[in-house]
Amino acid sequence: MELTRLIVKGGVISPGELREVVNIAFEEGLDSISFGSRQDIIFPKGFKSLDKTTLGKHHFVYPDQKSGNNIVSSYVSTDIFRNTNWLTGNRFLYILEEFKEQPKLKVNITDPKQQLVPLFTGHLNFIASEHEDYWYLYIRLPKWEKIEVYPVLIYSWDLAKIYYEIEKISDEDAADIELLFTLVSEALDTNNRTIDKPLNIPFYPFPYYEGMNRMGIDQYWLGLYWRNNLYDLDFLKEMCDLCFECKIGKICITPWKSFIIKGIPKDRKLEWEKFLGKRGINVRHSLLELNWHLPVAMEWALNLKTFLVRTLDQFDISTYGLNFGISEYNRDGHYFTSIVIEKNELPTALESIKIRDTYNVLFAKNFDPNTREYIVHSQDIDKLELPTILIELSRKYFEELGNTTSETTEKQQKKEKPQQDIYQCQECLTLYNSEYGDETQGIPKGLLFENLPETYCCSLCEAPKSNFRILETVEN
Repeated sequence: MELTRLIVKGGVISPGELREVVNIAFEEGLDSISFGSRQDIIFPKGFKSLDKTTLGKHHFVYPDQKSGNNIVSSYVSTDIFRNTNWLTGNRFLYILEEFKEQPKLKVNITDPKQQLVPLFTGHLNFIASEHEDYWYLYIRLPKWEKIEVYPVLIYSWDLAKIYYEIEKISDEDAADIELLFTLVSEALDTNNRTIDKPLNIPFYPFPYYEGMNRMGIDQYWLGLYWRNNLYDLDFLKEMCDLCFECKIGKICITPWKSFIIKGIPKDRKLEWEKFLGKRGINVRHSLLELNWHLPVAMEWALNLKTFLVRTLDQFDISTYGLNFGISEYNRDGHYFTSIVIEKNELPTALESIKIRDTYNVLFAKNFDPNTREYIVHSQDIDKLELPTILIELSRKYFEELGNTTSETTEKQQKKEKPQQDIYQCQECLTLYNSEYGDETQGIPKGLLFENLPETYCCSLCEAPKSNFRILETVEN
């Protein structure tokens, strides 16, 4: 199906802008709109090009246009989910405002402590560090085979400047990260900072993002999700009016085909609940239903999800903390869910024959999509076999939960905690443990036996260093 997309920078749109979009959709004869995985708005039916007067400042991408890249941000998560202390909603808005021109590449600007918005699905992925106003940058340009880390931390107010410079350089096919860094450094004067430790991405369960929830002392946030991803225009129009009345300035689109309204005043909560109730809006779907990522406007994917959710629900299976994706085989190879179900392509020679679809099932290493490493669990599986496999993987997830640490944390620990060794004197069986050193001879803690001076001798029997034999080597 041909789709027209409206780019929404960082997934943040004002009620006034959304009202304008609703009016444009009405003029096109539509009765609903959808949301996309990159926090954009999708017009799911045929859409004619509009003149610039009607467009206003909105940026539409039509089916025949190639460049539909945009900026994804985790602004939606601030104040309602875990977040890096210094990274406020206002900082996100200031940074997004620096991106004046529509990007030609996919950009992600995210907080590593939240789980709602994926970190690594862009060509350029800016990820907040522990240092205030400094960001890691992970790059995978279109012609690069793997993701690379930029060798310095980038200052908040340099993000846009560095992005646009890289956008220009990418056309010249920068071969690797070193060349790219050199070219950017020669072109720009930026306030970089040395990377003093690798990025640590803590693993948290996938959050529940629907319904009316408390936000601070006197406010609430509301998450809204439509099962079919077709959001009624009349409802959206009335909702925008209610946002105006409550002085709510921003509406946030999620990558999960839903949206969140933050800052509903405590004294208006009942009014919002009445508004939802009168329209029969369900705001308490199970997490099992909310944690799926589907391609837009593909009926087969929605039908498959419905079948799997109902079957897992019948078996009363817990999937808390997991999320699932459905995709066509090797659509782009870059997923952001714990478990992925790929639909295989039919062989060209068999297209005229009616045969059943088959699927592959993959899961992320440690069930953490941020590892960016996927393991094939099953191949060429019939649809009816999928529930059993998902149940098996769910159980595997809970069995392993808490037993693993993120890859970046492991690397950091190996870097920060040196190898330890234990040697024993063959004469009197006295031990030398590098964890403790040897205070009697002024040997500090942490010094490996091989690094002891050749004049070292046993503190008890004074046997030479050559009389010691290794007992074990330990890496923390």
